[in-house]
Order: sequence, then C-alpha cells, then structure tokens
Amino acid sequence: MLKIQIINGPNLNLLGKREPEVYGSTSFEDYLEELKRKFPAIEIHYFQSNVEGELINTIHAVGFSFDAILLNAGGYTHTSVAIADAIAGVTTPTLEVHISNIYKREEFRHKSIISKSCVGMISGLGLKGYALGIQYFI
Repeated sequence: MLKIQIINGPNLNLLGKREPEVYGSTSFEDYLEELKRKFPAIEIHYFQSNVEGELINTIHAVGFSFDAILLNAGGYTHTSVAIADAIAGVTTPTLEVHISNIYKREEFRHKSIISKSCVGMISGLGLKGYALGIQYFI
C-alpha cells in the first residue's frame, strides 16, 4: 500500500474560514475525508502546523519510510531555507502543492525556495491539487 504524507504549513488550519474567495469554503479536514474516499487503496497521513520546526520534524520522521510527501509550506515556501534543506536531506520524494496560483499573487510569492528540492509543483488548482499530487505518485 502506498503511504503518502500530506503536510500543510502556516495558516492552512484556517481553510474554509480564511479568504474563501482565494482558498474556498471547505476545511482541509473535510477535504481529507474526500481524498481518503477517493483513494481507498492509499494510506494517507495528514499533518498541519504553523511552526516551521514541526514541519521539518515531520519531513524527517517520514522522509525515509513513506512513498511520497505532498507539501504545502504556505508562507514558508518563500522564506525557509531550512525546509528546503529538510526536503533535500530525505529520500522520500516531495511534491510542492499550492491552493492558489502563487504567480497571480504578490511578487514576493513568485519565488519558491523549496521548489529546487521538490520533484515538481502544482499551483492554482485549489484543493484539487492534492488529488492530482496523489495521482502523480500512483
């Protein structure tokens, strides 16, 4: 059975409440149940934190034993060398996911520090990007 870890960074705990015109009105917990129904043969794990070190610890914890990581690092995408180093330091492939199109937003969001350590990026397709990420690893 394929084991996939979804990791969401800062402020993504507010999905469904925060800027619904950008992020939609569905909480990630509700969407996660939908993902598990859609991919019953995949073991999907989920972790969210607003704390950079906790995201890094989770990458380290699963980075040698899981088949894939889907990472939405939120604002840390544009600032965290440490998260990029964590991704580069593990053997589990990581796919970068963004709900919004980072290239249609403020210019500082156009640069992803973590991209060079990831196998690819899905950006701007809403929550659907996570399902597409799982399909990629299948």
